[in-house]
Amino acid sequence: MEPISNYGAMKLASEAQIRAAVESYLDRANILRFPNVVGTPATHGVILDFVHKLQATPHVLDVLGDGTQQKIYLHVEDLVEAMLCVAERASGPIQTSSTLAQTTTASRCVRLPRQCETKFHRASIRFGKGNRGWVGDVPRFVMTCVRSSGLGWTPAMDPGWP
Repeated sequence: MEPISNYGAMKLASEAQIRAAVESYLDRANILRFPNVVGTPATHGVILDFVHKLQATPHVLDVLGDGTQQKIYLHVEDLVEAMLCVAERASGPIQTSSTLAQTTTASRCVRLPRQCETKFHRASIRFGKGNRGWVGDVPRFVMTCVRSSGLGWTPAMDPGWP
């Protein structure tokens, strides 16, 4: 509720607008707070960023921040199931749900492309400084899943972190 980035501020403002719309003219709204979504076909995200960097420079991988940043990930198929569950089971004028997901660090994410592609096995990793990757990055992200799990939903997949 205290965003440190424009992205976070816009998400908070969007939720406030939805709440106002329910007060004025909507019967009901579901607000879902998504974590980072992984799965195929990926169009963006930390793993794809690492793969693109390794394709450009196969011997070294530059990582923003010191690798201790913690993010939350959810497989796309679980996300779809969570959305359907909330749409079907939520009650009341406004249902705010956070989706349950797995937390991992940036330094663990670095291992995936190196393990999957033989040509990247020997790439050295150069971490940056500080616990933030970019301006407005949250060093440790925590998401509560009480409301989603209270609807009877839990994720079926592990994103596969090493």
